[in-house]
Amino acid sequence: MKIKLKKIAYSRSGDKGANSNVGLIFKNHQIYEWAKKYITKQKVKDHFKHIAKGEVDRYEMDNILALNFILHDSLEGGGSESLINDAQGKTHGQALLLMEVDLPEHLYNL
Repeated sequence: MKIKLKKIAYSRSGDKGANSNVGLIFKNHQIYEWAKKYITKQKVKDHFKHIAKGEVDRYEMDNILALNFILHDSLEGGGSESLINDAQGKTHGQALLLMEVDLPEHLYNL
């Protein structure tokens, strides 16, 4: 079933220089295990194709059921240096929660 990530996860994001950091924290272990297989670096890069000009790194944090993504070159020089659009990484968490995913139906009501 197609849903937005905001139905199964929370986010936290920020910026550091030209990069942004986006964390997804999942609501339970079963959904987190599914997310580790499904939410790849490439899917996140594709979702942020107009923002992330560099590579995307992904880190798994099993102890808190979270995935952390670093979006390289996503802030046009950094939150305080951008002359074009006042880039801020703190908005990227909310943007990632709008990504549509194909969640197996049996996981939705857990």
